[in-house]
Amino acid sequence: MALSHCTDLSVTEQRLLLVIARSSICTGPDKYEADGPDVDGLTPALRAKRAVFVTLTQSARLRGCIGTIEPVATLARAVADSAHSAAYGDPRFPQMRVDELEKTAIEISVLTAMEPLAASSREALLAELRPGVDGLLLEDGPHRSTFLPKVWEQLPDGERFFGELLAKAGLPANHWSSSLRLHRYQTLTFGDAST
Repeated sequence: MALSHCTDLSVTEQRLLLVIARSSICTGPDKYEADGPDVDGLTPALRAKRAVFVTLTQSARLRGCIGTIEPVATLARAVADSAHSAAYGDPRFPQMRVDELEKTAIEISVLTAMEPLAASSREALLAELRPGVDGLLLEDGPHRSTFLPKVWEQLPDGERFFGELLAKAGLPANHWSSSLRLHRYQTLTFGDAST
């Protein structure tokens, strides 16, 4: 199922998603309701299946980031699940303590549909990518990784962006093969300070 473009979320809907994210973290690591937020009364946009990432930061430093590439749950549920997992299930960090939430900024990135990129070479791929706009999903056999468009802020050079994405997937930075599959996407990104 194709995703609709994600600029259709109102400021009110964005604020509600941030409340849902923060509420799911407030439950703590062990009391999260597996059925997620009640969707009754939510707008159609919040009940639509969407792919989403939730990023947590403290003093501008990453504290957790979890999400989905495929739209497997309603947007409200996906935000709740991803926020809870970012706080308590990101293997790169210890579980968040509930008292940390006050100093934690939440950012939500809602993904558009994936667009296949049929680049015949690394150079062709880099010519197609739009820095600051495109996120990139890379798959090659069992190797898979993605960078959200926001990562361009830390890696503004296309060559480095792609090399780091390959490394994240467990591949050499100079890797290229005929089995490599690439998809780009965009995000609507908003957080505590932007709504």
